[in-house]
Formats: sequence, C-alpha cells, structure tokens
Amino acid sequence: MSAVETAAARLLAAHDSGQACAPVRDLIALDDVASAYAVQEHNTRIWLDQGRRLVGRKIGLTSQAVQKQLGVDQPDFGMLFADMAVCDDEAVALGRVIQPKVEAEVAFVLERDLTMEQATVADLMRAIGYAVAAIEIVGSRVANWDIRLVDTVADNASSGLFVLGNTPFGLNGLDLRDCTMHMTRNGESVSSGVGHACLGHPLNATLWLARKMVEVGRPLLAGDIVLSGALGPMSVVSPGDRFEAHIDGLGSVRAAFAG
Repeated sequence: MSAVETAAARLLAAHDSGQACAPVRDLIALDDVASAYAVQEHNTRIWLDQGRRLVGRKIGLTSQAVQKQLGVDQPDFGMLFADMAVCDDEAVALGRVIQPKVEAEVAFVLERDLTMEQATVADLMRAIGYAVAAIEIVGSRVANWDIRLVDTVADNASSGLFVLGNTPFGLNGLDLRDCTMHMTRNGESVSSGVGHACLGHPLNATLWLARKMVEVGRPLLAGDIVLSGALGPMSVVSPGDRFEAHIDGLGSVRAAFAG
C-alpha cells in the first residue's frame, strides 16, 4: 500500500475499534498537508460507500494563536456525517468518541448551494438559511492527542460528534463578530470567548471553507451544516459531565455525557 493508504487504514482501524493509534506523521512528512487531505478523502470515500451520509463540514484551527503554534496560516476542515449529530442534551456514551473534548461555536445551515469559484461574503450571506449555537465534541484517533497538523487533517480534523441548538436565527440583526460565548461544565465556568476569536468573524472562516470546498471538488450544498470554529478553549470530558454553552444572540445548547 502507498503511504496514504497505510495512514488511512491506521486511522480507520482506530475509528472502527475505538482504540487510539500512533500518529501518522511517520508515514506523511510534517509539511505534506496535501497527502494528509488525501488520507482524509480516502476514508471519506470508504465511509460514503458504507452508507454514511455527508451533511456538512467542520472548520478547525480558526484561532490565530493555535495557527501560530502549529506553524500554519490557514484553518483546516473535516467532514460531518449524519451519524455524528446528537440532539440537544442527549446523553452521549463516552465510548462514541475517543478522547473527547468539547468546544462551543456558531453553526450555519445553508439554504442555497455555494458552487461558484471565489464566492464573496454577499454570496455566503445569501446562501445561509440560519445560524444556531453549537457544541462540537471533538476527538482524536491518535493516542494522547499527540498530533501535529498532518495528523489532525488526516484524522478528519479530529472530528467526533456535534450538537446543534434548537432555535434557528436569521443573520439579520445578529452581531456574530462581538457576540460573547460562555460555557459551563456541571454549572461551573470552563470556557469563554468572542465571535472575532474565529478568524475575526465566523463568516470569515465559513467563506474560506466555501472557497476551499469548490477548489477540492466537494462544494457546500443546500442543507449542509457548517461548524465555523471554536470561540474559546476546549474543555476535557469526564463521565457524567453536562456542558451548556450560551452565545449572545443565539441562545444556548447542551451536551451531556453518560456516567
């Protein structure tokens, strides 16, 4: 097998078994992001062939501080599948995600396709049906979260599950740049942030994604969900934890974990 196929097989085995694996940077050079995305695409095609349904994308590395830490100048992306969606406050078995952590973010749901090259902010705003508060339950198939950029990209951007709030809001009147986010775990504050922590504005990150998806041949389509990126630090998860995130203008959303 090629290095891409070997790396894909390693991560797929970890996903299927629930047992974390070694990083894949022994197979892919640290600066070979193209091969890391090829690993992601390889497993995406396998999952689609197995019957999983693609419902959107997630954006990662939207914090400039994290980008600087990893030596990159742009975000990354991963695929969202229908079986990754969790209902608000639904108890999640810890075994569903390897090494879970949670982060709060703004999610967008599209009502129009974004298939044009070099989409503009105006194109994007016309395409968005509504925004909701969201919690992403990230996870890593790589043991001990021992990841570099190529590891997380190959690992579907460390995706796990996601929870969308139940109240949709149109963009009109929303201040997503200066909105504040506050997240609690079992009633105690664990994370806070603001909209401009996400590449200056959640729409900036989503516009980057829309252009990138056209470039790679998987454009965003009507009905797709976009997790636009964390507004504050991630929090680790323990059995029985219940998280609640509130984002100004978008209300609250909850993620609960079985004991």
